[in-house]
Amino acid sequence: MTDLDISVIICAYSEARWDDLLSAVSSVQKQTCPPREIIVVVDHNPALFNRVRENIPQIGAIENTESQGLSGARNSGVAAAKGDLVAFLDDDAVAAPDWLVQLSARYTDPHVLGVGGSIEPIWEGERPHWFPEEFNWVVGCTYRGMPQVRGTVRNLIGCNMSFRRQVYEEAGGFRTGFGQVGAGWLRCDETEFCIRVRQQRAEGVLVYVPEAQVHHRVPAERARWNYFRSRCFTEGLAKAALAQLLGTRDGLSSELTYTLSALPWGILRGLADVLRQRDPSGMARSVAITTGLGLTALGYLLGTFRIIFARRQELRVAVPDPDQQNQSSHRTTTIASR
Repeated sequence: MTDLDISVIICAYSEARWDDLLSAVSSVQKQTCPPREIIVVVDHNPALFNRVRENIPQIGAIENTESQGLSGARNSGVAAAKGDLVAFLDDDAVAAPDWLVQLSARYTDPHVLGVGGSIEPIWEGERPHWFPEEFNWVVGCTYRGMPQVRGTVRNLIGCNMSFRRQVYEEAGGFRTGFGQVGAGWLRCDETEFCIRVRQQRAEGVLVYVPEAQVHHRVPAERARWNYFRSRCFTEGLAKAALAQLLGTRDGLSSELTYTLSALPWGILRGLADVLRQRDPSGMARSVAITTGLGLTALGYLLGTFRIIFARRQELRVAVPDPDQQNQSSHRTTTIASR
C-alpha cells in the first residue's frame, strides 16, 4: 500500500504529557499505511516546542500562531498541512494500526465531508464502579448511545476525527472561544465546526466508523466525582452557547435523542443490575446518570440566561433611554438659551 494523502495533526500544550505525546506519535508512525505527514502543534509553550523539535525531528513541529487554545492550535495545524485530508489525534491517545486506512476508505464517496471513529478509554487504575458508560463523553470517549455500526452522525469527537481539507477551508476553521484552553473543561469546538459544515453543505454527510479505533488515556483525576460533576455542568454551558449561535434544532438534536433514549435505559439498566445481579454499584450508576443529566441541564439553563441577559445589556447601551435623551435635550436647550 502507498502512503495516504492525509496529514495527521496532534495538538499538545503540556510537558507533563510528554510520554503520552511520544506514544501518540509512535502509533501514527506504525500505521499499516503511513500518512503523508505528522504535524505536532504546540500551544504557546516554547519549552515543549523545543523539546519536540530536538527529540522527534522526523515529524513536523510548529507553534500555534493563533490565540491560545485547542481551536487555534488545530487551525494552525491545518494551515501547515499539505494533505487533501486532515486527521486529528489527541496527544494522550494511541491509534490502532489500521486507523488511517479505516478513515480514508470512506472518502471514496464525494458526499462524505468528514469521518471519525471510536474512542476506547484506558483508565489509569480501575474504572470507577459508579461511572456509567452513557457518560463516557465526560472523559472524551465513545459513550453508550452512539451508533454501534457505521453510519452518519451530526458531529465527530475531537480525539478521533478527520475532514477534507477543502471543506475545512471553506468553513473557515474552528471557532475560537469554543475550544479547550489548557486543561480547561470547555470542549465544544469540534461540535460547533461539524454543525456549521453541515449547515453550509446540506448534501454532505459526516460518517462514524467504529472500526477506526483509538485508545484514550483517562488520568486518575478524571475518574473522580468532582470532575464528573464539573464536566457535566460546563458541558451544559457550552451547549447553551452552541444553541444560541447555530440554532436549537441543530445545536441540540443529538442531545435530545440521547436524553430521551439512552439515559432512561441507562437508569433502568443500573436498577436491574441491583435487582438481578445484586450489584450495589448499579444504583450508583443510576444516580450518576440522573445527577449528570441534572447538572448538564442546569448549566444549559444558566448559560442561556447569561446570554439573554448580556444581549439585553447590549441593547440598553445601543438604544439610550428616551427619558434620559429628553433630559439631556432639555439641559442643552437651557444652556443654549443662557
